[in-house]
Amino acid sequence: MTARLLVTLTMALLMASTAMADIGSRIWATGGVTTIEGSAGGGLVPWAMLGSYASDEEWGGTLALSRAEVDDYSLTVTGAGLNWNNRLELTVARQTLDLDSLVFTLKDGFGLEQDELNLDIFGAKVRLAGDVLYSPWGQLSAGVQYKRQRDFTVPSAIGARDDTGTDIYFSGSKLFFAAVLDRNLLVNLTARATRANQGGLLGFGGDQNNSHEVMMEGSVGIFLTRQWLVGAEYRQKPDNLNFAAEDDWWDLFIAWVPDRRLAVTGALVSLGDIATLEDQQGLYLSLQGSF
Repeated sequence: MTARLLVTLTMALLMASTAMADIGSRIWATGGVTTIEGSAGGGLVPWAMLGSYASDEEWGGTLALSRAEVDDYSLTVTGAGLNWNNRLELTVARQTLDLDSLVFTLKDGFGLEQDELNLDIFGAKVRLAGDVLYSPWGQLSAGVQYKRQRDFTVPSAIGARDDTGTDIYFSGSKLFFAAVLDRNLLVNLTARATRANQGGLLGFGGDQNNSHEVMMEGSVGIFLTRQWLVGAEYRQKPDNLNFAAEDDWWDLFIAWVPDRRLAVTGALVSLGDIATLEDQQGLYLSLQGSF
């Protein structure tokens, strides 16, 4: 089913690229790709840039489908974003986590029959100052993500306090021209105030902590060519639940931008221990179309 969805989206994006003429005037790949939470950035970390190629006095948007397969879980994400004047980004995303392995582990103690979790994420990001290419200190943006857990049985059973939560973050991004072996270097730093468990998939707050904490996130990428970007991301996580410690996330990614309307991202991801299931590592694939 997932492979079929990815093929269908790819065909739709390729047909759309033929039909659409102008998709914005910003420079190639300056909108990043779509994160697992719907905002523009890498795979795990939001960046200061806004999605699509819309510049001042232009509208733009993105559509994305992503899939992560790790040892005991699989995550599917669909997302869409709208960029107004390269000033405001509005996004929506739905995450679906298949947790058959977790239910099998917990069912004797908790009586669980639920086999997936669904998380809705509504986001807004505002460019506060600067430009990622030409400003000496890069671009600064602020964002907010309202998250709603639609299936609270499992999160509640393991100690989560709430089925909704809000993340607030500030991101700074800068592109350094010819910085590494004459290749352009992209650097991003994000500070996020959150109380989400596993990004919100396991609810918000817990018996160990129920307050927002500031977590640091970072990304670095090198443009091998205009079309190829390789890099790494790291995302610090809170630890709210006594039931199971929460580990930080990281990935190694490669993004291919063959056309201004299409971006493909692949990554090796490490999510650590998730709800007693240890050392979750695997692969990530994301397709994004811009218009």
